[in-house]
Amino acid sequence: MSWAGVLVLSAGAYLFKLAGISVGERFSRPLAPVASLLPAALFSALLVMMSVTDGSELALDARLVGVAVGAVAVWRRAPFIVVVVAAMAATAGLRLLV
Repeated sequence: MSWAGVLVLSAGAYLFKLAGISVGERFSRPLAPVASLLPAALFSALLVMMSVTDGSELALDARLVGVAVGAVAVWRRAPFIVVVVAAMAATAGLRLLV
């Protein structure tokens, strides 16, 4: 990516933040229920992209198993450290086997 692209994207991000501050509560109140769900949706999308792609190719490997084990641990309401260790152990274990 070129420096011009970085500068344009940075300026655009700054202008979006400035617009959000400028309009205040007029537009943010109707969007509040949707806006509260955006961080979780973005994090989920990043997690999926990191789990099933390798560059620009689809890669179904041990990472996907680790994510599945972590998801089951979250579903079973395990503590965060247990979720991380279980996902890590499942990924490492499968990589050792393969």
